[in-house]
Amino acid sequence: MLKIAMIGAGSIGFTRRLMMDILAVKEFQDTEFHFMDINKKNLEMVTNLCQQMIQLNQLPAKIIATTDRKEALLGVDYVFCTVRVGGLEAFKHDIDIPLKYGVNQCVGDTLGPGGVFFALRTIPVLLDLAENMREVCPNALLFNYSNPMAMNTWALRRAGGIRVVGLCHGVQGGHRQIASALGLSKEEVDFVCAGINHQTWYIEVKHQGKDMLPYLLEAFEKHPQLSKTEPCRIDVLKRFGYYSTESNGHLSEYLPWYRKRNNELDRWIYSEDWIGGLTAGYLDHCLKKNDEYRVMYPKWISGEVEYIQLGNRSEEHGSYIIEALETGRQYRGHFNIENKGLIRNLPNGCTIEIPCYVDRTGIHPTYIGDLPLQCAATCRASISVQEMAVEAALTGNRELVKLAILHDPLTAAVCNPEEVWRMVDEMFEALAP
Repeated sequence: MLKIAMIGAGSIGFTRRLMMDILAVKEFQDTEFHFMDINKKNLEMVTNLCQQMIQLNQLPAKIIATTDRKEALLGVDYVFCTVRVGGLEAFKHDIDIPLKYGVNQCVGDTLGPGGVFFALRTIPVLLDLAENMREVCPNALLFNYSNPMAMNTWALRRAGGIRVVGLCHGVQGGHRQIASALGLSKEEVDFVCAGINHQTWYIEVKHQGKDMLPYLLEAFEKHPQLSKTEPCRIDVLKRFGYYSTESNGHLSEYLPWYRKRNNELDRWIYSEDWIGGLTAGYLDHCLKKNDEYRVMYPKWISGEVEYIQLGNRSEEHGSYIIEALETGRQYRGHFNIENKGLIRNLPNGCTIEIPCYVDRTGIHPTYIGDLPLQCAATCRASISVQEMAVEAALTGNRELVKLAILHDPLTAAVCNPEEVWRMVDEMFEALAP
């Protein structure tokens, strides 16, 4: 019987999705889940919903819910972390304060002022989690889903003393888009993706052994939907020659070229969805989703609306990695791990996202070599910000926070140094709690 801890289990949609993925594996249907969250109301809702799903499917799985993190971790084999430290209140400061200074973020959870401050308040919590793991489940593997992925996992590798792998679903989403653009099924499109989280590049795309990279731009430009929803990504594809994993909204805020002039935003933003790049789009989405869960909860509990069906397994990596490690059934996915010469033209020690294979003997990364120069240059700019932010989080160096944000590509495109210093001071004050 596996024991799996879900830290930040109050992420109702994510927790329920991940649990059902695990229970879809025949060997894991007696898993004991330890749900932990500091939000008692959300913890109660997600526990009730998941208990209901277990009972409806007559499974032997068990859930133990607690607000005590160390108790949740006791003797577990795997740990899933989906925490959002500071919740939506802190997230609002991440977006609103930089916007006063002209830094227009759509998501603000990976790079930029929002991403750096998200890291500053998340890394200490993750290091506390790691300390608990060293005490009560030293052999457990941590699956980190919390953003900013690259900074969080970098800090954990440096100071956590535990095994950790970072998981994201951006690569799978881009794979679906590429297949759709080419008019093929996903299963027909072979690919290699490499880079850093949220800036990973499809450096190989093949169909029956044929190189499809030369055909991607025309395929996207002619696609009835993607040609409208991905203007920034298609422009980068046009100029770089490679497609990026992240949504239009994500990608546009990591670069200095697309969000720096308000009178040009309409050209690069698809306004009907946060994924398209709306200002504060993801914050608004999260606020609405939070309200939606409270409205839908009684409908899910009553059975009026079915949420997730057993066997309807998602593409999230977590359950597949556990399956491979426990059963030996091989799995290939793109994970966030330490660069140890695997991408030669990115710094060693940073967090990279590359193909890995998993079997009973462990997680085995693949060797990439060099990224295309233009892709590596964009990644290195972000890595410099990440490195300074991680160092600041581990040492408490406030000046290094300012220097990190000064070097952020989007911030640098719109702010002078004095503005950056004032903005960071204001964020420190607002986010002090």
